[in-house]
Parts: sequence; structure tokens; C-alpha cells
Amino acid sequence: MSTPSYIEDWTKWEKDFSFYNEVTVRFSETDAFGHLNNTNAFVYFEEVRLAFFKEVGLMQQWLAPDSEKMIVVADMHCDYIKQVYFDESLEVYMKIARIGNSSADVHYLVKNTNGERCLTGRGAVVQISKETGSSLPWSDEDKERMISLQ
Repeated sequence: MSTPSYIEDWTKWEKDFSFYNEVTVRFSETDAFGHLNNTNAFVYFEEVRLAFFKEVGLMQQWLAPDSEKMIVVADMHCDYIKQVYFDESLEVYMKIARIGNSSADVHYLVKNTNGERCLTGRGAVVQISKETGSSLPWSDEDKERMISLQ
């Protein structure tokens, strides 16, 4: 498989990850061929993304009843590098690759217990107004929180 376009140098790209969740592949997440169904990669990406935003305190802000802000996924991409099977233990990593005015480019790396890359991915998230649906800029404090887990 060729290197995904969002990765210039594997070694440099990979060393920037520190935040991760552990996941064990459930039987219900496998398909008729016995390996991880391709849609579940996005579930794993969502789980680590939500854990990350909880860790930095943004999820709590967005879920507050009086909050005007929320986050949406603008796009999502996954590259399937190595097959994954039922009961495998995985580490699902996430990092903020770039922060824009109201968006963030999020990168993902999934490794098995042998340290082998199984999945990589990227996506954009955007902070928007719950009322209007228009984008809302990150505060400097929110940007610092996201960068702090890098």
C-alpha cells in the first residue's frame, strides 16, 4: 500500500501521537470473512475523539445546556493497512494535526499489540453554533487545551 497523502514521513508522523484508547474487537464488529467490518474503524475513531475532547474539557462545554457551541465532523477518511480480527487488542491513537479558525484536522493511528499499523485516518471537525449551524471560532484557551495533549 502506498503512503496516504496526509502522511509525508511515517516516522515523524507516528512519533507525534500520544493520546490513545484501548479497544478489543468485539465479535459483532466482524464480518462474514472474520475480520473487522470496515465501518467500525470510524466507530473507533469516534471513541478516541470523544475521549480526547473530554480529557481537554471541551466535551463538557459543548454538552452544557446553556452552551451555544457544538462540534460536527466535516469529513472522515480511513486507510486500511492490515486486517484486524475478533478479540484483537488495539491502541487507537489521535492527534490534532492542524487547528484552523473554527476547524481542526484530526489524524488517527491504530496499532495492534505487536506495534503494527493496522489503520490510519484523518478527518476534519468544526465547531459550530447550535442555533445557526454557522462555524464558531476556537478561543485561544480551547486551542491551547487541544495542543496540550500533543
